[in-house]
Amino acid sequence: MYTFNPGPSAVYPAVRQYLTDAFDQDWLSAGHRSEKVIGLVRQTVTDLKAKLNVPQDYTVLFTGSATECWEILAQSLTPRRSFHLYNGDFGEKWFKYAQAIRPASTGLKFGLDEVPDVASLPFAPDDTDLVCITQNETSTATQLREGFVLNLYNRLGGALLAVDATSSLAGLNLKYIKADIWYGSVQKCFGLPAGLGVMILSPRAVAQAKAVNDRAHYNALPAMLAQMLNYQTNYTPNVLGIYLMSRVLADREPIKNVHQHLVDRAEKLYAFFEQATPLSPLISNYETRSTTVIGLRGDAALIEEIKGKAKEAGLQLGSGYGPLKNTTIRIANFPAVPDAAMEALVQFFVKEYPN
Repeated sequence: MYTFNPGPSAVYPAVRQYLTDAFDQDWLSAGHRSEKVIGLVRQTVTDLKAKLNVPQDYTVLFTGSATECWEILAQSLTPRRSFHLYNGDFGEKWFKYAQAIRPASTGLKFGLDEVPDVASLPFAPDDTDLVCITQNETSTATQLREGFVLNLYNRLGGALLAVDATSSLAGLNLKYIKADIWYGSVQKCFGLPAGLGVMILSPRAVAQAKAVNDRAHYNALPAMLAQMLNYQTNYTPNVLGIYLMSRVLADREPIKNVHQHLVDRAEKLYAFFEQATPLSPLISNYETRSTTVIGLRGDAALIEEIKGKAKEAGLQLGSGYGPLKNTTIRIANFPAVPDAAMEALVQFFVKEYPN
C-alpha cells in the first residue's frame, strides 16, 4: 500500500531498521541528561543545520509538535499582540489560539488563489510583536512563495516574522534568514512518525525572548534556550524521535537536491491532472499552488468513488480537510513518498479514467 496522506504521511522504509538499531543500542532507555543523549542532540542540530541550510547563528529547539509552538510563541514572544495572515484551517487555528492568550491579536483571511498585497496589510509594525504566516497551508494545498515572504519581512519594522512551515520544512529549500521563527513537525517532509516538533529561531527572536523573559510557563522560551546551550531540553524529550531524525538527516541528500526533485514531481503531477483526469487542481493560480501538497477537486460522489477504487489498487489517497473534506483529495508530494508511488498513481488514473 502506498500512502499519499499529507500527515501523518509516509515514512522512509529505512525507519524500520533505525527502530531496530535504537532498541539494540539502548536509545529507548537512555537518560536524557546523559552524555550519550547530549551528544545525540548536538549532532542532530549540527546535521539539521547542514542538510537544511539553516544559518549557523540560528537556534534549533525541539518541541512535542508544531501546534505546541502556537502556545509557546504567544506566551514567550507576544507581550502585546500578534497579526495572523491565513487562508486555511491551520492558519486560522493558530490565530484563534494566539487570540485566546493575547486577546488584542488580529487576523486577516485571504483567498486560495490570492497573493496578499503586503503594502495594504492591516497591522502596525510598531504596535505588533509577531506577524504570523503559514508558508504551506496543508488544509488548502496553498503556498506563500519566497518573494512574498521577503517582501513581508522587509515591512516588519520592530515586529518578528513567524512561519508555520510544517508541510515544507525538510522538503523545500527555505530561506531562513528572511524570517525570525520557523517551525514544523516531523510527520511530513522529514519522513518520520509523529511526536516531535522543530522550532528554529533567529538571533532577533532569541533577543526578544530574553527581553520578554516569560517565566510563568513550563515550556517558556527562556528556559528552553538556557537548556539548549548544553544541548538539553527543559523537559524529558522524545529521544527516539531525535535519534530517528539524526539517522534520516545523515542519510539524506542536501536540501537543494530534495527541493528540486519535489518541484519537478509537482509540475508533472499538476500537468497530468490538468489534462488527463476527471479531477482538476484545487488551486488555479500557479503562484499559490503548494509544491508539497497537491490539492485536487471534484464533486463529492466522484471523490468518494476515486478514493475507494484507489484503495483497492493499493493507493491510500489523502482526504480533503475542513469544509473541503468531501470535494477534494490531497496528495502528499513529500520526500519519503517514492517515485514508484507517483507512477502507480498516474497509471491508476490512466487505467480507471481514460480520456
